[in-house]
This record gives sequence, structure tokens and C-alpha cells, in this order.
Amino acid sequence: MPDALIAGALTAGFWGLLGGSALVMGAVVAYATSLPQRLVAAVMAAGSGVLISAVAFDLMDDAFRQGGAMPTALGFVAGAVAYTAANVVISRRGGRHRKRSGTNPAARQSDAAGGAAMAIAVGALLDGVPESVVIGISLLDGPGVSLVTVAAVFLSNIPEGLSSAAGMKAAGRSAAYIFGVWGGIALASGAAAVVGNLALAGAAPSVMAGVTAIAAGAILAMLVDTMIPEATDQAHEYSGLIAASGFLIAFILSRLGD
Repeated sequence: MPDALIAGALTAGFWGLLGGSALVMGAVVAYATSLPQRLVAAVMAAGSGVLISAVAFDLMDDAFRQGGAMPTALGFVAGAVAYTAANVVISRRGGRHRKRSGTNPAARQSDAAGGAAMAIAVGALLDGVPESVVIGISLLDGPGVSLVTVAAVFLSNIPEGLSSAAGMKAAGRSAAYIFGVWGGIALASGAAAVVGNLALAGAAPSVMAGVTAIAAGAILAMLVDTMIPEATDQAHEYSGLIAASGFLIAFILSRLGD
């Protein structure tokens, strides 16, 4: 394997791990402190806005420029359908409320004694992998990683880890389980970035566009299913304004990176 390819893959792994480490940071904060639930929801709303901006102005825009409308549209729909199908399976096994903080009795994670630990862990992995693959791909489209994409993933992962870890703690799960899940997903994020970088090195523009759009579709489906409900459940009428603020910040960052 050429040295340049190895170096690119290792760089992708570093940035993917960095983005995934924000999940651990959020979990640490949730486990060590008892934050007001409206603050948790507000941070979740801001993270949702950041990721929506990344999907619209980075992922989909890049996919369209690389491969045109057809690969982008097909990939986007495929990503949303694939995520939804996998999420349905995981939800039926107890992972439905894996990103919820646990304050709403109707949207709590399954109790530690309920046997849904694996479904919650797999569901969290399902939510994080598409973002990391995009980070790995972004290194193939220029001289360096897309810092805007990394920033969007990092900023959105903090509230994800924060809310979900709070829900795990409320459900009675141990510190070993909580940090084992998020530490493992951080490592998996690095690995996913490496795989994305290696698998698509030298791929045709239409293939790159399709894979980028698949990730975009999966991320948007994840947002609507897991992050936005938690934000609106606690932040109520302010969640839209907070999400719009996160969107605007990410949009400005993406334009400054042009």
C-alpha cells in the first residue's frame, strides 16, 4: 500500500476519532453533573441545527458538485431508507429512546434490568458511523480534511453524548457501561473514517457523490428520529430558535471555509 494512502487513512482516523471523542466528553459532563434538562435540550437543539446545515451546505452540495443530481438523489433516499430500516429493528429491541435524557416517562430508555443494553449500544453506533465516513471521504476531495465537517460532527456529538448518557444514568446503567459504549463508539468513529477513506480512494465522482449523499440521508433521518424529539420535548417553543442559531453558525463557518 502506498505511503501516501496510508498517511491519508491515518489522518482520516485521527479526525474521525476526534469527532467521536465529543460523545465521550458529553457523557462525562452528564455523568459528573446534573444539568438542567432545558439546558440539555437547548444544547441538543443547537447540535441539530449544526448538523442540518452540514447536510444541506456541505454534504449534499459536495455530492451534487461531484456526481450531479441522479447519484445524489438516489444516495440520499437510500441513506434515509437504510437508516430507518435499521432503526426500526433496533427500536423494537429496546433502543428506541437511546438519545433521550430520561425526564419524560413516556420516552425513557429501558431500565438496566430490561436487557436492552445491546440495542442501545448498536443504535448509538448506527447514529455515529455515517458522520465519520463523511470525514474520511472529505480528505479525498482536497489537500486536507473538511474542518467544517469535523466541527459540525464534533459540535453535534457533544449534546448527543450528553443527553444519551443522562438517559443511561437515569435508567440505572453503570459507569462502565456508559463510558464503554461511548469510548467504543469514539474508536469506531475513527475506524469508520479510515474505512471510508481507503474504500473510496480513486473512486469515480458519481460513486463519491452517492456515498456522501447516503451519509447525508442517514444523518437527516437520525436527526428527526433521535435528536429533535429530545430538543422539542424540553426546550418547547425555544427549540426552533436555538436550532436556527446553530444552523446559522455552521452555515457561516461553511462559507468562511470556501
